[in-house]
Amino acid sequence: MSEEYSKLEPPLVWKYFREVSNIPRCSKHEEKVAEYIISVAKKLGLEYKQDEAGNIVVRKPATPGKENCKGVVLQCHLDMVCEKNEDVIHDFSKDPIKFVIKGDYLYADGTTLGADNGIGVATALAILEDKEVVHSPLEVLFTVDEETGLTGAFQLKPDFLNGRRLINLDSEEDGVIYIGCAGGADTKLFYKGRKLKPAKNLEFLKVTLKGLKGGHSGIDINQGRGNAVQLLARALFRAREKVAFYLLDYRGGNKRNAIARECSAVVGLTAANLKRFKRLMSKEFEKIKSEYRVVEKDITYQFEKASEPEDGMVFDRNSTKDMIGLLFGLPHGVMAMNMEIENLVETSTNLAVAVVEGDVLKIEMSSRSSVASALEATKAKIRCIAQHFGCEVEEPPGYPGWTPNLKSPLLKVVSQTHKRLFGVEPEKKAIHAGLECGIIGEKFRKMDMVSIGPQIEHPHSPEERVKISSVGKFYTFVKGILGNLK
Repeated sequence: MSEEYSKLEPPLVWKYFREVSNIPRCSKHEEKVAEYIISVAKKLGLEYKQDEAGNIVVRKPATPGKENCKGVVLQCHLDMVCEKNEDVIHDFSKDPIKFVIKGDYLYADGTTLGADNGIGVATALAILEDKEVVHSPLEVLFTVDEETGLTGAFQLKPDFLNGRRLINLDSEEDGVIYIGCAGGADTKLFYKGRKLKPAKNLEFLKVTLKGLKGGHSGIDINQGRGNAVQLLARALFRAREKVAFYLLDYRGGNKRNAIARECSAVVGLTAANLKRFKRLMSKEFEKIKSEYRVVEKDITYQFEKASEPEDGMVFDRNSTKDMIGLLFGLPHGVMAMNMEIENLVETSTNLAVAVVEGDVLKIEMSSRSSVASALEATKAKIRCIAQHFGCEVEEPPGYPGWTPNLKSPLLKVVSQTHKRLFGVEPEKKAIHAGLECGIIGEKFRKMDMVSIGPQIEHPHSPEERVKISSVGKFYTFVKGILGNLK
């Protein structure tokens, strides 16, 4: 640990964040961090329980005078989105996150930082250890696999929690209390193409578009950021209108809840068409760079000679046309804004992943909405387009939204605590992203909930950062809420 990091306040939170960041915890691989949570519970002499899914609840008895108060639950998730820049050497299965401090911000070195939701986990662990915190009977719920489908929360059993007041520690905006979230659902598409051995000798070229910001497919979907999967398809679509080529490979994006930052395609074409193809693609890429110049300042593209496929097979012209048309034509971005809450996205969809495996193009899309019928309509639109191209469509079960309750007793205490501690009224917002509160609210019907957090920016991307000073404020806030709950 660097000397600069060791001086961060509050030391207990940053100690736990460092320890958690040393442990592999990509989604669906939380076993080691779960073992660590249990080891902390044992060290502190606290009761704990783990369910079949891997979720853990740790219980801390009430402080003197609070024994008869209603119980409260702090909730966070153990997993993180594991993303890195293409040129960064980092193995998320074993390498610790490398910290970089710049002014009042903590970053990782070319990877996601895991402040989402590592700061929430560290805060909860600090609360469990801190003997000065005043609180009613306390439970801390650590869920698994939040980032790839909230599957840990889905598998919670009704008897796992006793408390019926829950503070979710997974928000990312200082001074804001979140009281609602969007529901969501994924769609998986499978286009089976036809391959052939071309009659002519071909040149093979790899085209790559990269340097886009990416980001969270819910929170950042209205920021005007480019989607590399769709923008590369756009350039290929325009080029194919004027020059013939065959598609061999296509791959971009790797997380259903992240906007694709990079994408590449391999094409085969005659030597006579090679220069024209490059010229057409470059022209379209320059248009894209100009259109996105305000938001995406680091877009780059490159052409590289590619090897001939081992089997000599390429997708035929109709399959090439369909695959590019499908990727260009699928919806991406904001579909509708909320008419009652200013600047809140109501409905969106993310063209998240596209990858060729054998003779199949696999596509993953992630859609969100705070209106159930609008979510279903968005899925239907995707299904309509996909079926037009002859795709097989899979629609896994989605997750529910969380309806705001402005009359919540917990919200009243949390708001008053913020005003008392910091002198200002907090904002109350709903978020265009999935929070586990939606699922927990369905499983535990009388659960009163809010969601809070420190200032975390650009989650799910290597630009992720947390504002250091906001972490201390957040810890003070959580302690204050626990002390004020009657």
